[in-house]
Amino acid sequence: MRIAMIGTGYVGLVSGACFADFGHEVACVDKDAGKIDALKSGVMPIWEPGLEGLVKANVERGRLSFTTDLAQGVEGAEAIFIAVGTPARRGDGHADLTFVFDAVRELARALRQPVVVVTKSTVPVGTGDRISELLKAEGAPAGTSVASNPEFLREGAAIADFKHPDRIVVGAEDERARQVLREIYRPLFLNKAPILFTGRRTAELTKYAANAFLATKISFINEIADLCEAVDADVQEVARGIGLDNRIGPKFLHPGPGYGGSCFPKDTLALLQTANEAGVEQRIVGTVVHVNTQRKAGMAKRVARALGGSVEGRRVALLGLAFKPNTDDMRDAPSIPLANALLEQGASVAAFDPAAREQAQAVLEGVEFASDAYAAANGADALVIVTEWDEFRALDLDRLARTMGGAVMVDLRNVYDRAEAEEAGFEYFGLGRGRIDGRNSHLKLVKSGEAGAKAAR
Repeated sequence: MRIAMIGTGYVGLVSGACFADFGHEVACVDKDAGKIDALKSGVMPIWEPGLEGLVKANVERGRLSFTTDLAQGVEGAEAIFIAVGTPARRGDGHADLTFVFDAVRELARALRQPVVVVTKSTVPVGTGDRISELLKAEGAPAGTSVASNPEFLREGAAIADFKHPDRIVVGAEDERARQVLREIYRPLFLNKAPILFTGRRTAELTKYAANAFLATKISFINEIADLCEAVDADVQEVARGIGLDNRIGPKFLHPGPGYGGSCFPKDTLALLQTANEAGVEQRIVGTVVHVNTQRKAGMAKRVARALGGSVEGRRVALLGLAFKPNTDDMRDAPSIPLANALLEQGASVAAFDPAAREQAQAVLEGVEFASDAYAAANGADALVIVTEWDEFRALDLDRLARTMGGAVMVDLRNVYDRAEAEEAGFEYFGLGRGRIDGRNSHLKLVKSGEAGAKAAR
């Protein structure tokens, strides 16, 4: 089947390459001539494990091509996916659909036969209806259908997620659209991947609801981590204890400096805006957004507390800058407010990330970028693990301790065991693993409870 993919960002490029690997003929279209030229030369615009090889293999087999010419790209296509950016609009949090509607207008004028237009971009409820109306208004051929097919890809594991999905969600209002999407995804039926057909609006909302729920799990465990510190409990054991419950599950129960990336921050805000327009209060999601914002803002205070209350004149090394490992994505990364706050409070900051240096340099001013973890730690008073890259899990702690000027480790991902770090000479501060300023709070709580019991008697 011939497919056109409008947009060669994260979703469009991964989806296009995977569809081509299924055996479909895919043309990826983008207005950015520099990006298209780079792709034709085998240079990827994003860092994603396995993507470069997948693109190269399918280009060589003649199944994947790149062009800036929309009319050429969509010629003969039976399905056209829209995978352009929908960033949060400044000021109000609404999803900015400018790129989506610009693509639809241009597409309507380029079509010569009826097709199925599929929104792969994350869009608010009702966007498919507006796209359908716009296609008609712009003179698209009669019989053109509009469907929603949200993506559920994790950066760093996108190819595996695409080829082995938990589910495929298709929102369509007519049988032709359902049949075309069923045929496109037929190669996955061998893996028995469930395909869920819904109405278009339901599919659009499913994407937002899924991301909001996962964001809720993250904010929940972060608050539990704070409670663990106050009562001298271990959040990792708490997370395991609740995660073994099949009704809860273990994923997204890892405390950290707050969620970031291209999806959770903007999608939770967009869901709140959709709910506000519908007159339906979403108190849980609203609280999740607030908790996450406060979480990221509070990380610099943790570093200051570990250094005795102030970072002024101190040197801090940050390990990891991307919002998660196995990606170079810096969008809403917790490292940004952390680094900026440390600099504002008078610290000097050195940092290392295995993949995100170029992206980080564009958004972080005043940070010294190092060539590796040990170079970043050289002379530092405190070492802060911000992103849990695999290569940070087996650092030579003795070497780090010798390299640094101080001996403080602030582990925002709980990568290391306290005893292991202390054996190497570090003063260790994790998340939710006992109080940061002492480990006897439970005695106070017990004594308080005993006093209350005596008073009651």
